[in-house]
Order: sequence, then C-alpha cells, then structure tokens
Amino acid sequence: MDITIALPAECISNIISLTTPRDACRLSVVSPVFKSAADSDYVWENFLPSDYKQIISNSVSDSSLITSLSKKDLYFHLCRNPIIINNGTMSFALEPESGKKCYMVGAKGLSIAWGDEPNHWILTSLPESRFPEVAELKYVWWFDVKAMIETKVLSLRTNYASYLVFKFVESKYGFERRPVESGVYIEGCDNGLRRRLLLDPSRNMARLSQDRGDGWMEIEMGEFFNENGDDGMLVCSLFEFDGFITKHGLIIQGIELRPKSV
Repeated sequence: MDITIALPAECISNIISLTTPRDACRLSVVSPVFKSAADSDYVWENFLPSDYKQIISNSVSDSSLITSLSKKDLYFHLCRNPIIINNGTMSFALEPESGKKCYMVGAKGLSIAWGDEPNHWILTSLPESRFPEVAELKYVWWFDVKAMIETKVLSLRTNYASYLVFKFVESKYGFERRPVESGVYIEGCDNGLRRRLLLDPSRNMARLSQDRGDGWMEIEMGEFFNENGDDGMLVCSLFEFDGFITKHGLIIQGIELRPKSV
C-alpha cells in the first residue's frame, strides 16, 4: 500500500522531523509527496536549535534571515555561513550532518597573556578571517592562550572537540621544536589531561595539524562530552614557557568547538 495515500501529509512531516537532516534530504527524492513533507518548515524547524532566533538576533547578521528564508534554507545557510555573535567575539554555525551547534571564540574573545602589549601581540586584519581581527604573535617567552565558553550554550549529549585555528607568517620561530601543552576542562575542575602539540614540526616529523581548506590550519586540542549543559565554564587552554627561546610568527583566528566526527 502507498504510504503517501494512507497517511496525511502532516503525519509524514511529523515522522520525518524525528529523523535527521541527512535522512530528510534523502527522503525528499522518494516522491513529490515526500519532497513536500521533507522540505517543509515544520520539519526543518525541528532540526534548528531551539534558541536559533535568539542567537541570530544577537548577531551582526541581518535578523531578516529568520523571516526571509525557508527553514531548510536557513539551516543550510547557518551550516555554510558562520554568523558573528557576542559583539564580534564569537561565531556560530551548524554541523551539517546533525544540526548540532559549533562555536569559534575569535581573537578578541580569547584570554591571551601579554595580549594587550603591542610588543608581544597585535590585532590585525586578514581577508581570509571570518572575524574583523586576528591575533598575531610578535614575540613572547610565556605563551598562554585560553578560550572560555559556557557549556549551557552547547548542544546536549554531544562529544565536542576543541581546535586551534591558526597559521604562520613567513618569519616564524619557536614552535618547530617546543611542543605546546593543550587542555580542555571545566573551570575549577582541571582534569590534568594534556596533549603536547607541535604546531610547526619539521619535515621528518608527524604533522598533527590539518589544512581546513579556508586558508587556515587547525589542530585538535582535546575533547569534552557535554551531557546536560550544566557543568559551567569550559576552558580550552594552550601553554608553553621557555625562558631561553622566544616564540613569534603565529597568527590565531580563534579556538573552535564543534561536534567530533566518529
């Protein structure tokens, strides 16, 4: 029996809304009835975060996005075009497969030791950055960078990975032999887990960083499972100190949190 005859369109939409964005896209090619149901605002409203209107209203993007686009188009717009929020200090996007939230804390939102000293760090502009400004390291011995984000804004029951998004200027030094320690933990409850990351390894060493395809590199700093969003403030930290070797030439766009692929 043809299910599209037996079930009302509203019932089909309700069933599809309980699946995933990927499933909805697949079902849309089954038949015209399924396409109408799978593309409906009802279905895609369920795939958007419950607080998406508040997030968009807190962004520098045109708030007419909420009304000018269908919910499906809005979903994929947020997947492909991160919006800038929190007075330009963070960006927000959706992970295409699941619709879970992705955030990047930009340079202006990071806590950087000596970050307000122009001899050590400067804020500059790059056309390939999603933010108006990025942080460029002039020189330091004490390298200490942190991003902080409240777990309540993250998607629930989701395993997140934290990534440093960076690049180097042509003249760089101090990151090819000395690893940086990274940690991801709840403020006040440091789990002590650390990774040692070589940001600029020599050619004969394993490279952990990946090309993002947008003019930037990224390297994973650690993971965090967000169960109920009530753990408090999540800290993503990078640290290295050497009193004899200076570091310079690093450019940081931000630290990104996104659901980790299995």
